[in-house]
Amino acid sequence: MELHDNEQKPQRALLIGVDYGAFDAEASMEELYALAESAGAEVAGSMIQKLDKPIAATYVGTGRLEELVGICESSEIDLIIADDELSPVQIRTIEDATDVRVIDRTMLILDIFALRAHSKEGKLQVETAQLRYMLPRLTGKGVQMSRLGGGIGTRGPGETKLETDRRHIRRKLEALEEKLDEIEKRREQLRKRRKKDGVITAAIVGYTNAGKSTLMNYLTDAGVLEKDQLFATLDPTSRALKLPNGVTVMLIDTVGFVRRLPHHLVKAFRSTLEEAVAADIIINVCDASSEEALLHLDVTRKLLEDLGCADTPIITVFNKSDIAENGADFPSFSGGVHISAKKGTGIEALLAAIEDNLPVRLHKVKLLLPFAKAGLSSELRKTGTLLSEEYTADGVAVEAVCDDAMFARVKEYITE
Repeated sequence: MELHDNEQKPQRALLIGVDYGAFDAEASMEELYALAESAGAEVAGSMIQKLDKPIAATYVGTGRLEELVGICESSEIDLIIADDELSPVQIRTIEDATDVRVIDRTMLILDIFALRAHSKEGKLQVETAQLRYMLPRLTGKGVQMSRLGGGIGTRGPGETKLETDRRHIRRKLEALEEKLDEIEKRREQLRKRRKKDGVITAAIVGYTNAGKSTLMNYLTDAGVLEKDQLFATLDPTSRALKLPNGVTVMLIDTVGFVRRLPHHLVKAFRSTLEEAVAADIIINVCDASSEEALLHLDVTRKLLEDLGCADTPIITVFNKSDIAENGADFPSFSGGVHISAKKGTGIEALLAAIEDNLPVRLHKVKLLLPFAKAGLSSELRKTGTLLSEEYTADGVAVEAVCDDAMFARVKEYITE
């Protein structure tokens, strides 16, 4: 019987990187480690070389390449993962020298996306991004492109046989993009219907593995996958959340952000990220226990700016504050809330912050409507939130949440 991916022996991976001063190489390598583990690899070790820039033909220097050969032989390495986007020449050179398969950071992220995507749209986005990335790399022997199957960096298109000619892949891409356009049109129609129906949306965004899905599950019992893995959630999930003031908000969980995410991947997943663009409120969740919490916040902030969310109310949420040694020392960000989504602490403050940032000013009222004005009850249900309605001998007793315009019409009937 053929083994499934999760039943196979984990691939032993060696991580390699070049520190050329463009970013924090050590922190990036730690993240690569977490990404590799999320993909199912067993990380056997890592190697970082300081250089002015990556070597065009070999990525690392020739001396380090010789070291790689020895390590691969002595440690039985199955896979080399580079912490940069490699050229086809670099991949081929390292593979020829070590006789070990080589993938880069982008291929690894795409592999995790392929592993995590479950919806039709998510799968289409993954396949589109993979094919777009692989198309210019179909050169020479194309060995690294034809090794498809259950290994890390090979999941996704599967039977599309990437060693076939460019025209076939371009036709495939055109077909995929047409399907994605259709899905995006349906998504846009859904957004317009939400707006027309007065549905208020709040997008949960943030750095990957910050606890967004845990928060979503706590607030709504959504059943979104919770795992201590990077990119555990790829497909957007929407669930209704009724706030203490009676207003119902549509919560949307989104794919996590990550530093140095290649721009073409952001574009490939734009329809998922556009849920944040169209939202009335953005809930930016940050792992307060991480030493790089402020850096993660900065990555998310910049990406939100790139998406055009500068004018949208953003609530900064410091999650895992119960295990954060420095949680109390964080700067007091505007709208910042400290919570533990796992334990449920701080949730009341978060709900209050959401209420404070609602796009309209709302009033919670108790009314006694004369029978002649009973029709106002239907209007309250249509334009606001009707919490209760009871016919009494003196009139219709109503509890509701309404906006300023409706409040002006019913305030004379307020009982308390």
